[in-house]
Amino acid sequence: MPANPPLLDVAVVGLGPAGRALSHRCVALGLSVVAIDPSPDRRWSATYGAWEDELPSWLPPDTIAGRINAPAVRTHTTHQLDRSYCVFDTALLQSILDIGAVKIIAGRTAHVGRSSVTMTDGTVVHARRVVDVRGVGDDPLLARQTAFGVIVDSVAAAPALEGRGAWFMDWKRDNGAAEHDAPSFLYAIPLDHNRVLLEETCLVGRPPLPVRELRRRLEARLERRGVAVPSDAAIERVSFTVEPPAVPLHGDDPLAFGARGGLIHPGTGYSVAAALAHADPLAQALAGRSTPEAVLWPRSARLVAGLRHIGLQVLLDLDSAHAIEFFDAFFMLPIPLQRAYLSSRTDAKGTLTAMWQLFLAAPPGVRRDILRTVFRR
Repeated sequence: MPANPPLLDVAVVGLGPAGRALSHRCVALGLSVVAIDPSPDRRWSATYGAWEDELPSWLPPDTIAGRINAPAVRTHTTHQLDRSYCVFDTALLQSILDIGAVKIIAGRTAHVGRSSVTMTDGTVVHARRVVDVRGVGDDPLLARQTAFGVIVDSVAAAPALEGRGAWFMDWKRDNGAAEHDAPSFLYAIPLDHNRVLLEETCLVGRPPLPVRELRRRLEARLERRGVAVPSDAAIERVSFTVEPPAVPLHGDDPLAFGARGGLIHPGTGYSVAAALAHADPLAQALAGRSTPEAVLWPRSARLVAGLRHIGLQVLLDLDSAHAIEFFDAFFMLPIPLQRAYLSSRTDAKGTLTAMWQLFLAAPPGVRRDILRTVFRR
């Protein structure tokens, strides 16, 4: 009889940015890895952005296609953020996260367990640890972020930018929405030296604004600003869940990572930078240097997750007028406090301080909304 094949160290289920990054870092540490995905060769097409100070040192700088040293936010006033924001070269990021040494299985899973994965064809894949990186899913009861965008050249985009290098958030009321309609803003970011993404965004909603409504608002906004969008302009549609699922830390469930593992920020929708930053520490833990669950979810991270969930509930309850006032107060905070809330998964003190200082700086109507949300929980 043939000998049983050696047990692989790690099985990664899902090859989006988080799964590919984890597979790449595990291989770099000498671990044997199998990765399972229905379409492992699918090319990524989404636009991924991040604050540059969130990125790990092992990531080559040429994965960044566009860099904005001081993006702007417009609320009732204009805030210039002294923090570098960047957009990835998506194709290059995917190729740099090399998984040539990973065993690839193309197929769908029927069951994902702690140390085995059962495929729909009955095949069972065994590994010392299984990591579930399949994303959050599409539960209609969970909060979602939606957006509709067009990609135009920098000359065509100039009237929308109105002299700014980028709008991280532009809440100017020129998108045709009524005062008390669900809020949306313009996200206007250079993708590289020649192209700019102009995107109308519903940050969070339960239910969210439909993409078709965001398209209508974007067209109204760009028409008012004199932006001529070519008929063949590339289009970006966005719709994904921002509420992370409950993360099992014990029992027979697999280890979860990426958005599925709670690394998505429920108040912003960002998760790629967090996955890149945590891929190496998790790979080291899987190599036996520490406990994976303790690396991903120390007590401070659990506290921050709870605070972020409260923040999400507040955002869901804000109308358009109060949303603008909320972000006006937030972006008046010092950059270290903004960074603590937006980027740090373990800075519970900084996150709580940012939330408290925002509450103090917010106008009475927003404070009442916050208190109503907190005490309704």
